[in-house]
Amino acid sequence: MKVLPFKIPKPENDTLVVQEDRVPMLYDKLHQHQEIQISLIKKGEGSCIIGDHVGEFNEGDIFIIGENLPHVFHNDPSEGEVHMISLFFMKSGYGDDFFKLPEFKSLEPVFKASALGIRLKKPSETLQHLLERINQSAKLNRFISFLEILQAISKEKIITLSSDIHNKSYGEEEGKRMRDIFEFSLNHYDQNISLHQVAGIANMTPNAFCRYFKQRTNKTYINFLLDIRIGNACKLLAKKTDLSIAEISYKSGFNNLTNFNRKFKSIKGITPSEFRKKTV
Repeated sequence: MKVLPFKIPKPENDTLVVQEDRVPMLYDKLHQHQEIQISLIKKGEGSCIIGDHVGEFNEGDIFIIGENLPHVFHNDPSEGEVHMISLFFMKSGYGDDFFKLPEFKSLEPVFKASALGIRLKKPSETLQHLLERINQSAKLNRFISFLEILQAISKEKIITLSSDIHNKSYGEEEGKRMRDIFEFSLNHYDQNISLHQVAGIANMTPNAFCRYFKQRTNKTYINFLLDIRIGNACKLLAKKTDLSIAEISYKSGFNNLTNFNRKFKSIKGITPSEFRKKTV
């Protein structure tokens, strides 16, 4: 099945696509598309990979994903449905010079940062309401709301997610290989994964795979997997207060509590116990 490049189904003559998903599980394959994507998480939580960024998404988050930036949102269906509202548009869809008008100068930093993926630090209620209501508008009002959304985003504090090094898209063959690696990792991070095992998925020797993965993600596979595991541990520490830290360590793919505590602190700057006290 061809997945990359992932083509957003766009109605003919529509320059803006609004997609509302209420699903037990999001489309969890690594993909990319020409459109810029603005997504509001109305409900749900899970992991996300955007460029070389590995992190989490939670209720109330707003992400902006630039053109051809590989990404995936992954959630656990057992934890309930995810409600996501997304806008898809191309800057050129309104004419090559439309967003070059002086009225849109304040949007330039947003468009530039979107190439590496953005999460808004603390989205305003006004922006969330605009995104929630846009699907209820007729075409002209939808376009006006879209401009209001862009204006509101330009006033928000943004967090750039991916690194400058990862300012590239994947070709179809390479994209499929990376998709298989990411999908396997997201589904099996709680198990003992060897380099031989994951290199086999990529049809490479371990040494060749390590070089290949580092060149394309700006991090080693071990660190990539560690990011996924620590992200899951953070979610469990905050939500599953009935689980001990040892149990969370095991469920996140660590078979040694001391190693878990050490790795967690090296990434988060605090111990798992301190993290739980701050978030519960």
